[in-house]
Amino acid sequence: MKTLLVLCVVCTLVVFSVSMTAEQKLKNCNEVRAAYSSKGFNVNDVPNKGVNGASLKVCPQGFSCCTVEMEEKLSQQSHTEIKAPVSRLSTNLQSTFRQRHDHFDKFFRELLKNAEVSLHSMFVRTYGMMYVQNAELFKKFFEALTRYYVSGGAAVNLDSMLSDFWADLLERMFRLVNVQYEFTDAYMECVSRHTEQLQPFGDVPRKLRIQLTRAFVAARTFVRGLTLMPEVVNKVSMVSASPSCVRASMKMLYCPYCSGQVALKPCQNYCLNVLRGCLANQADLDTEWNNFLDAMLSLAERLEGPFNFESVMDPIDVKISEAIMNMQENSMQVSQKVFQGCGQPKPSKAFRSKRSIKDTGFNGRFRPYSPDARPTTAAGTSLDRLTTDVKKKLKHAKKFWSTLPETVCAGERIAPGDECWNGTAKSRYESVVIGNGLANQVSNPDVDVDITKPDIVIRSQIAVLKEMTSWLKAAHSGNDISFETDEDGSGGEESGSGCDSPSCDTDMYFSTTRSPVKPRIDSVGSPSAGGGRHTSCMLSLSMQSSDVELKVSARVEICWLAPW
Repeated sequence: MKTLLVLCVVCTLVVFSVSMTAEQKLKNCNEVRAAYSSKGFNVNDVPNKGVNGASLKVCPQGFSCCTVEMEEKLSQQSHTEIKAPVSRLSTNLQSTFRQRHDHFDKFFRELLKNAEVSLHSMFVRTYGMMYVQNAELFKKFFEALTRYYVSGGAAVNLDSMLSDFWADLLERMFRLVNVQYEFTDAYMECVSRHTEQLQPFGDVPRKLRIQLTRAFVAARTFVRGLTLMPEVVNKVSMVSASPSCVRASMKMLYCPYCSGQVALKPCQNYCLNVLRGCLANQADLDTEWNNFLDAMLSLAERLEGPFNFESVMDPIDVKISEAIMNMQENSMQVSQKVFQGCGQPKPSKAFRSKRSIKDTGFNGRFRPYSPDARPTTAAGTSLDRLTTDVKKKLKHAKKFWSTLPETVCAGERIAPGDECWNGTAKSRYESVVIGNGLANQVSNPDVDVDITKPDIVIRSQIAVLKEMTSWLKAAHSGNDISFETDEDGSGGEESGSGCDSPSCDTDMYFSTTRSPVKPRIDSVGSPSAGGGRHTSCMLSLSMQSSDVELKVSARVEICWLAPW
């Protein structure tokens, strides 16, 4: 009995001691004055000792080191401090994907330019003056590809552009291999109309159309997705906090000041409930945000595989040269078919004029393309390295919005266990942690949220993400959808399908060599050609290349008509 009495006395003394300590702090508000001043406020706002807090609007009433004016200033400070970590995380995310966008965009643009320069250099060496005199055709070809990369089908109909390119190339080559004839514009229109039927360039135009469409659609849509991410993050992070959020933030962060406990941090679960209430609308973005990121990751896989922009653009000079070779080798058969379909042309009066061998001879060699030695000249990197890096960043960005409360309510911002501020005192936080999203806030014990009024800005960004996801999925299938869509998000007109046959997935690549092979240059005699005309084949270039997937033999003969 005596022992129990002693314990009761001790307990009473401990409680009295704690009460006296808190009362001492309230009686002199020196710690609060120092902490308040460190926030940049006027220390004279703080009373020297505790005052009656009956007029306070947010913090517990009773004796307090806060006045109504202090509470107002600290409320604004709490708003800033709640917003700061969210703003910092959002800014980092924006910066990350702005950089990735710049890297990809610079890479694709430089790859286009490098392909044009490479083709020019190769064709000057290979075809000499015959190319130089027709170089503007190839310049316009690359200009159109660049416009298509930048603006898509709204600026360039890729199918039409490619058809026009091959028709124009056929017209020019047809004139060169038939210089003994005169052709009217009407006659050449007839030739152009039969381009697809004649197939003078073999299967190269069809394959190149599929490759270019798929690669460009994937590249430009992926870059557009990288542009969109920082835009969405910026708009969502700029959404203002509601008055109830500001009130809850003040209660969580600075009401301990008013009770004289300036070093007391909020309980973690308490912090989670406050942040989930303040960021309820942002959390609702998470579903479409994750769907968008999944679509970006899927398209990134396409960029590495069958829609590889680099593997299409880097050897494009070889591909077009192969088409020209096909036309050269089949020029006689093509001409005969044209004569049958469009009529026999008239002989040229100027045909007997002398032609310089230097203008028509072949004096160079073209380089084989090796996939094992991909260049890093475009932006100093490769597509493989860029996609590997961006996929890591995309995966890391998933669930960004739904995990913001956990990210903010961590580390030095909260106190573990029971030694924390629960909104009214230093004690355990007893309320249940609610879920993310607006609908769950109906039971939030710490933030009053009107679940019937979703934020308009965030809802609009959810719609933007949903629409962009549909574009990414279309690009994944090789289809181009114009970015200038109507308001209901139904999409724009398609500028071309990336695949027109079930077998196109396995019909994607032109032949390549595992290692560079020096071409063999043979001198060729001057055989007589049928039809009563005489041709001179100055040089012949033959190259054999093999691959584990397929084999090809390419042969170049530069044969120009010589005078009688």
